[in-house]
Amino acid sequence: MQFAALGLLLLMGGLAIAGPAGLLAWSENLRLLDQRNSQIAVLEEQRAALKNRVALLDPNNADPDLVGELLRGNLNFVHPDEVVIALEPQPE
Repeated sequence: MQFAALGLLLLMGGLAIAGPAGLLAWSENLRLLDQRNSQIAVLEEQRAALKNRVALLDPNNADPDLVGELLRGNLNFVHPDEVVIALEPQPE
């Protein structure tokens, strides 16, 4: 009985030090937390940029510059008084 209790205590002590949530895993968990926080900051910046772009595309009050940019880029739209100059890609 005493050996089983001692074995159980040793097992619990080993898990407290080297287990997945033990003392040795704290530095790894802190590093992962910092990494996740930096990823969250980047995603929040991207979200804010997308939110701004969506606000600019509001159907009731769309930004004319953004609408023109999207028409030119996505639909190859040009005004009759504009001149299109095709450039060859530069070799790398």
